[in-house]
Amino acid sequence: MSAIDAKDKTIVVGGDGRYYSQEAIEIICKVAAGNKVKKLIIGQNAILSTPAASNLIRSRGADGGILLTASHNPGGPENDFGIKYNGTNGGPANEALTDKIYSISRDLKECFISDIAKIDISEIGVTDFGDFTVEIVNSVDDYVSLMKTIFDFGSIKTFLEKSKFKVLFDAMHGGKIQF
Repeated sequence: MSAIDAKDKTIVVGGDGRYYSQEAIEIICKVAAGNKVKKLIIGQNAILSTPAASNLIRSRGADGGILLTASHNPGGPENDFGIKYNGTNGGPANEALTDKIYSISRDLKECFISDIAKIDISEIGVTDFGDFTVEIVNSVDDYVSLMKTIFDFGSIKTFLEKSKFKVLFDAMHGGKIQF
């Protein structure tokens, strides 16, 4: 069986910031470098909501994305830690691909891991390790730009300020924001 070739690919990485996200990204970086991935685009501090990751995959022409989220399940050392893969269209990987990944995972005989230095995912910027690049991006900038092409926020604000219209906003999007 042939492996899924990661060589020269660009992958978006991020998630909801749950427990172990930073450690998981450290491992993902080392495995990506060891398997000749060209570039990782990582949300600052491991935070990248599912729709923001989908947007980055599409807008940056990435080959897919690794999302560290167990959706709406609780996180923490005794709770869920999920890893999902989105395809080039920004959406969840189709069943054929996930079945292939699962099949390959059962037959792995070796894993290529680079000994690259630890990457500070709290600092926005680009770090090159020879042919491997890691770009840490602001977790919301690209997504806000997309939302501004879809919604007229000025009109919405004016409407809400001048009316008695009530809004209920449910932000269950696979991202954690702390204030």
